[in-house]
Amino acid sequence: MSPARQLPLPLPPPVSLAGEDFLVAEPNRLAVQRLEAWPLWRTPVLILSGPTGCGKTHLAHVFLNRSRGVLIDHCALRLDQTVDIAARAGICIIDDADRAVAAGIERPLLHLHNVIAERRGHLLLTGEGPPARWPFTLPDLRSRLLAADTVDISSPDDGLIAAVLVKLFADRLLKVDAEVIGYALPRIVRSFAAARRLVADLQAAAARSRRRRITVPLVREVLSSMGEEDR
Repeated sequence: MSPARQLPLPLPPPVSLAGEDFLVAEPNRLAVQRLEAWPLWRTPVLILSGPTGCGKTHLAHVFLNRSRGVLIDHCALRLDQTVDIAARAGICIIDDADRAVAAGIERPLLHLHNVIAERRGHLLLTGEGPPARWPFTLPDLRSRLLAADTVDISSPDDGLIAAVLVKLFADRLLKVDAEVIGYALPRIVRSFAAARRLVADLQAAAARSRRRRITVPLVREVLSSMGEEDR
């Protein structure tokens, strides 16, 4: 077998889901390593679990682009689709698969899993928690997904969020001092989405007030309007 190709994954600009725009850090390092190991996965299924904003959707899209697989909407998965989907693409990705289980869309997911396994393909799933917490009603699906390789991604830590903020400001050609990052860091939710929103709101506020620099008073004003000043 040929060695797995390397997946280039270094930070997220405002809307990009490209691999080169993803920042690898301790909270997501193991997940990145597992994706880099494809196609030499331990099991046919890899599950990325973690809270909203931890980057699992970004990683799923990075893998989608690399593997040339098929992204399946968890809300639209139907039993009559699964054989056709698996036949056309041996690599399938379902983001928020736990929501499919919660919505009772289990039989199509079970069938897709079985077809992928039979054809020696691969299935990438994401969910807010590990499969042990998913509300299964089908024992067969539960047992199969509990046997899958699961990697937990924790919320971004301070160092990662700080690096994300610096990169987002730089991407928008906004000048900020270290004190701005230091002030914002403990006052925002630990997620990439919150960081992107803050930077976008700061850029808009600076444009409205015709300010050339992002300052702590401006950050305070924007955070207050976001309802996060007292965090």
